[in-house]
Amino acid sequence: MANKPKDDSIKEEKKTKQTKEEKKPEAKKAIKTMEGVKGIVRFAEADIPGTKLILNALLTVRGVSHSFATAIIAASGIDKRKMIGAISEEEIEKLEDVTRNPKKYKIPEYLFNRRSDPITGENVHVLSSDLLFVKKSDIDSMKKMQCYKGVRHQAGLPCRGQHTRSSFRTGVRMGVVKKKQEPAKAAAPAPEKKK
Repeated sequence: MANKPKDDSIKEEKKTKQTKEEKKPEAKKAIKTMEGVKGIVRFAEADIPGTKLILNALLTVRGVSHSFATAIIAASGIDKRKMIGAISEEEIEKLEDVTRNPKKYKIPEYLFNRRSDPITGENVHVLSSDLLFVKKSDIDSMKKMQCYKGVRHQAGLPCRGQHTRSSFRTGVRMGVVKKKQEPAKAAAPAPEKKK
């Protein structure tokens, strides 16, 4: 019986610890603020934190790959070790001009994301919302001409030859349904043999 008061005191201590932990407000991630660094930079229809290095900042833009971002930095002549929030407005405008008009700055065409455009036949590089529009229009044209990929897009199935037995299982008919077994018929008595 001497142990019961100790157990009660331990339980009370645990309860007080839990209530103290619940009362602590959750710490939000603080964004680093430094002198001479902008908080958020608007670049090619994307909001980029100013503390990101230029190479990583370019990668957040839709339609810019790692190799294309490296080529942009080389063509613009800006130090890639700087933070995007620390460079001037003129340098940001130059970066944006290089990303929008890579042909003008002699970036190789094999880095472009839309070579031999079906409509114009030119090699172009498409960014952000333009990229989404072009992708949607390409899918719509495939659906309209009823090619294999268009039919697969219409059905919501993969277009590039993947197996579909275990993957891409979404929708109402997911899972395995077993056939219902009919109840076993009563066995008729065997005819008696004549002797």
